[in-house]
Amino acid sequence: MKQLLKTTDVYRVNDEEEAVRTIEAAKNAQLSEGYTLTKSGYVLKTKKQKGEVVDSWAVVTMERTFNE
Repeated sequence: MKQLLKTTDVYRVNDEEEAVRTIEAAKNAQLSEGYTLTKSGYVLKTKKQKGEVVDSWAVVTMERTFNE
């Protein structure tokens, strides 16, 4: 028998505001979806070309531990 214990999900989102919303949504869904959010965070990233920022985004990382 196999049972999923933990996953780490990494998402790319448009900005810091969306990153915070994504983490909050996961926190709110914990009870109904049967997991505990054990770690979460985000990092802002930028892409530069010739010293100018041409793109920016956030990378959201969430670790979910499933109830046994």
